[in-house]
Amino acid sequence: MRAPFADRSVRRVALVRLRVGLGDLLCSMPALGRLRSARPDVHVSLITWPETAPIVDRMGRMVDELLPFPGAEGIPERTPDPDGWASFMCAAAERRFDLALQVYGDRPAANRVTAALGARLVGGFAPTGWDPPADTAPLYLRYPAHLHETDRHLRLFEQLGVPSGPPARMSFPISEADDAEHATTLGNTGLVPGRYVVLHPGASSPTRRWPAECYAAVGDALAAVGWDVVLTGVAGERPISAAVQSRMGAPATDLTGATSLGGLAALLRDCAVLVGNDTGSAHLAAAVGAFTVTVFLPGDPVRWAHPGPRHRTVAADVECAPCPHLVCPIDFRCAASVRPGEVLAAARDLLGQGAW
Repeated sequence: MRAPFADRSVRRVALVRLRVGLGDLLCSMPALGRLRSARPDVHVSLITWPETAPIVDRMGRMVDELLPFPGAEGIPERTPDPDGWASFMCAAAERRFDLALQVYGDRPAANRVTAALGARLVGGFAPTGWDPPADTAPLYLRYPAHLHETDRHLRLFEQLGVPSGPPARMSFPISEADDAEHATTLGNTGLVPGRYVVLHPGASSPTRRWPAECYAAVGDALAAVGWDVVLTGVAGERPISAAVQSRMGAPATDLTGATSLGGLAALLRDCAVLVGNDTGSAHLAAAVGAFTVTVFLPGDPVRWAHPGPRHRTVAADVECAPCPHLVCPIDFRCAASVRPGEVLAAARDLLGQGAW
């Protein structure tokens, strides 16, 4: 069987990426960029949740359209909307996909969604314990659990006919409007590029949130040696940032919910270092070239930590990590195993590298 991306008759492609996280989609971008370079003629439909539209818009020419997904049984990110399934399937049929790929991950339910699209060819990740039909096996890659999220997608696309290339990194375009917003933020707060550190204490699941008092300790220690401290997060994370600020002795600028996605990207680009949880801000910071310290509690550094001299990882030292729980069923021992001194040491190491 010929590799589909080497087949010029494969023109309309559906990518089933049913993730809501900023980091998930950013980690897809290197593979999407290589696909676009190899096959500029391919029309790429990204099937994912409608609220990710601002992120998908930043992918530019890598993605031609977002086809909103209504949810399905076995896909945990959102409650399914049964009333939206018929119109979704109709939209998929209208596109007459040549190829549909499961690029969600290690979950068979995503393969069922992919197969339902009616594409001429179906492939993608083969989840653990799930075997594709024998005649389509070359179109699948056994889910490579040992690889970083970015490398998983690159490996899949290479198997399907996209040429390999030099090491790929994430990117995030910052527009003139983003820079204008950022300039306003700096003017309103008195922050100076390269002279502030960012703390991002929020995360979508409670188990990925290092405690507020730990962030406060790191913030106070950095403020004590002259750094301005900034707190960030989405609007719904204001109580988390407020908890950090209330525990700090030093002042902090709270910009939680006060920036757009592009404004946050510019803020991170110009910070001295980001200290945050294993969440989207860490990936966004890496994409814009910032220095980062990422705290991993139940998350898997193998899958999500960014390599290279600009990044540091401080991971929980407990037998039960990594784990899949959104809320810890025992005593949240992973959080207790990460000491503020470890995180502070990592931040100081990076601050010593910067030309600030």
